[in-house]
Amino acid sequence: MSGPAAIDLNCDLGEGFGVWQLGDDEALLEVVSSANVACGFHAGDASTMRRVCGLAARCGVSVGAQVSYRDLAGFGRRFIDVDPGQLADEVLYQIGALEACARAAGTRVGYVKPHGALYNATVRHAAQAGAVVDGTRAFGLLPVLGLPGSELLAAAERAGLEPVAEAFADRGYTPAGTLVPRTEPNAMLHRAEDVTARALRLACEGEIVAVDGSVLRSPARSLCLHGDTPGAVELARAVRRELAAVGVGVTPFVPPGRCG
Repeated sequence: MSGPAAIDLNCDLGEGFGVWQLGDDEALLEVVSSANVACGFHAGDASTMRRVCGLAARCGVSVGAQVSYRDLAGFGRRFIDVDPGQLADEVLYQIGALEACARAAGTRVGYVKPHGALYNATVRHAAQAGAVVDGTRAFGLLPVLGLPGSELLAAAERAGLEPVAEAFADRGYTPAGTLVPRTEPNAMLHRAEDVTARALRLACEGEIVAVDGSVLRSPARSLCLHGDTPGAVELARAVRRELAAVGVGVTPFVPPGRCG
């Protein structure tokens, strides 16, 4: 095996809203190195954002703004044809809201990652990818986390932002290197042995196996684990344990508290 000595593990967190809770943020923050915190548009609220930022600061975990369409009812998983100018403003708004909570907790927003349908749209939708980057650039020089080869990462690089490629430990991949839609079979990996095998192959060989068995090369520096899947904490612990067993450490791709 010839992979890196360390890789980042990121996870979607803070996705509760009001009295409704989703996932075990506290347990996952003991495992991952970067937290994609919901900013109120697809999930999350002021108290949840501040609480998760505080937990992340205490755990030495980097905080990222997980920006989304304004879609609480659909959990941000429905495409919305938002005007690019409006979308850029809404991305800026979300980052700013999370930054206020992060500062109050003694940390800072260190990067930006789109959520759900917006993430998938920015793979090929140049206008929306550009809008996410414009909103981020208006806030500051934050790295942008996204799918390798996406319009999003290309736009980030053109704008002078650091593009950071990621892969998913628990999602199915098409032969084209995109994520299998959640409405289709094999969209999710649920068994621990499958998720850990994906993580190890990615970290050590830079490869991902698509749903048709083809092997994809991946330059990912960060590996995503979803916090809302059944058994998410156990899966995350298994991934970290197996990475450690082959000498791969877990380190955030951007240091906690970085100022953009």
